[in-house]
Amino acid sequence: MEKTPFSLLKEKNIRQELYMLLPACVLLIIFMAVPFFSAFGLSLTNQKLIPNPTVSAKFVGLRNYIQIFKDLSFWQAFKNVILFTVMVIPLQCGFALLMANALNKVRYLKGFLRSLFFLPYITPMVIVAVIWKSIYQYPDGIANLTLKILSFGQAHSIDWLGNKNSALIAITILSAWQAFGFQMIIYLGALQSIPTFLYEAANIDGATSRQVFWNITWPSLKETNTLVLIITTIQALKLFTQVNIMTKGGPNGSTNTLVHYIYQSGFTGQKIGYASAASVILFLLILFIFLIQNKLLRGKEEAARD
Repeated sequence: MEKTPFSLLKEKNIRQELYMLLPACVLLIIFMAVPFFSAFGLSLTNQKLIPNPTVSAKFVGLRNYIQIFKDLSFWQAFKNVILFTVMVIPLQCGFALLMANALNKVRYLKGFLRSLFFLPYITPMVIVAVIWKSIYQYPDGIANLTLKILSFGQAHSIDWLGNKNSALIAITILSAWQAFGFQMIIYLGALQSIPTFLYEAANIDGATSRQVFWNITWPSLKETNTLVLIITTIQALKLFTQVNIMTKGGPNGSTNTLVHYIYQSGFTGQKIGYASAASVILFLLILFIFLIQNKLLRGKEEAARD
């Protein structure tokens, strides 16, 4: 059957699209697929960080996975990272949206303020964690001094990082402050893309600020909310640097996270096979949450369109 000019053009466009996708696919294979399957292969062995030259690593099957699921420290780290994620998402995303909405209404110094709020995000987390560790210092850190000033000297100093009830909360506040600038930039771009005639029509109708936000602004941010939620969740599940610098997972494991658990197993315990198994579990957890979030949010968007 002779091909028509239209079918030839269609095939040419498909080939061009495949060529454009090729670099991304190659990078995905190199930096995602290869490390994942390498980690999965190691997770089935008893490989050590520093191999014994006289004893080679042995295949142990699913033994590492069984040991992980029996380890109470793993479940403590799992609970901590889920709790951290639940706390940091509304705090960080809510504050980012609030600041973006306020910044969108500013006429002067908008570029300067945007850069100022974005600065903590591009500052290395190690530096941020060290600074905040001094802020939380017991008993005379800035946090405790501020607390005493606001309470007119009535409040007692809090051991923010040394108390198991406050340590994770303290890290959550730091993390939300450090990263909100990134989400704020995303929200600001989305807010600026909303047609101004919608707000003008709302003003003519006498709508209040609350009505404008919930009936115009919020519905227009659905796709942006999906993106921000997924990014923030993945970042939260990978929590490590703040914990390693500020608490080392303490006190009593109250701030230990899955990535810190993997780090301790692989480098402190030198059990690379065991740490690889934990890494595979973390990867699958992130993938599972991403797929669930994406499906739920897309379902809500389709229902809203109908």
